[in-house]
Amino acid sequence: MIVKTKKYQLPKKTYRKIGLSNVLKTQWWLPVSIFFGVIVLNLLLNLVYTNIWIYIFAPIGLLLYYLFWWVQFTGAPELEQMKPMFEKFTYEISGKEILMKKNAKEGMQMKWEMIKSAQKTKDAYLLMFSKAQFIYLPFKIFNSDNDLRFTDAILRRKNLLK
Repeated sequence: MIVKTKKYQLPKKTYRKIGLSNVLKTQWWLPVSIFFGVIVLNLLLNLVYTNIWIYIFAPIGLLLYYLFWWVQFTGAPELEQMKPMFEKFTYEISGKEILMKKNAKEGMQMKWEMIKSAQKTKDAYLLMFSKAQFIYLPFKIFNSDNDLRFTDAILRRKNLLK
């Protein structure tokens, strides 16, 4: 059986939101270590001379980390190699592959082996390839509940969903 979806285009705002949350979930330890590293550095410097300016730089370090990733995910849709991710596609999901079709003659084939992980949120499936590349399949693009159940079954068979 093949699940065919309605046409869908990933909004840039949704891409940025999902990308940022994914980075912060997987790399939560990095901004925390920046913050506490700066505080520990200040404590060591306080042995030599007293300063309080470093307490201002610790939150600024956190802000700069978040700002760096926000800029990355805001600018990525403008890159030529990322443009295909933001075009309108219909998806054909089967046990072998996912076909992303622009029209009847143009499309891309994604093998299940390319997908590193999958998540089922309250309103969509999220298939992750990397930090910045993923397929977002909202439930509204599926034609029926049977299509949703079949997609769920495929993802479980491929050990992408638990």
